Amino acid sequence: MPDPILVPAWEGGRLRPVEKLEVHRRGLRHKAVSVFVQRGGLTLIQQRAASKYHSPLQWANACCTHPLWGESGVDCAQRRLAEELGIEGLEMRPRPGVEYRAPVGDGLVEHEVVEVFVAEAPPGLEPRPAPAEVAATEWIAPDALRARIEAAPERFAPWLRIYMAEHRAAILGA
Repeated sequence: MPDPILVPAWEGGRLRPVEKLEVHRRGLRHKAVSVFVQRGGLTLIQQRAASKYHSPLQWANACCTHPLWGESGVDCAQRRLAEELGIEGLEMRPRPGVEYRAPVGDGLVEHEVVEVFVAEAPPGLEPRPAPAEVAATEWIAPDALRARIEAAPERFAPWLRIYMAEHRAAILGA
């Protein structure tokens, strides 16, 4: 059995390492990272794999994850972008952080303090998704993404709905 994944979470008024699933079961406030990858005015979205323990098959931004205990946000963003989508070497530009709390199904709650990064992909870059992480990817214009979310919000991860409704201009500049 692999070692549990420990993420930075606030418990009892202090930041400490807590097992990732336990963080979501208890709805603890914890650190997270979200990456938006843009290319020629489009943004990359991914459909989460069916095997994900929460929000399976919902569409999300390019990469959403939790830093490991002691890992910086930018290192986490680069690591998970490579692990999930096979994308490496992009410069991460920080955007204003976001904090949100949202149920994600099966009694689990995301209460995240998110470091947000945007990266510009070169022309022709295509993701190479890891099947255990990602079911599909798509490049989409921000206005088209907003329209899809409004038409069928249940198809999109709660955090992406929040980002697009409340933080779109700060993140995407659109």
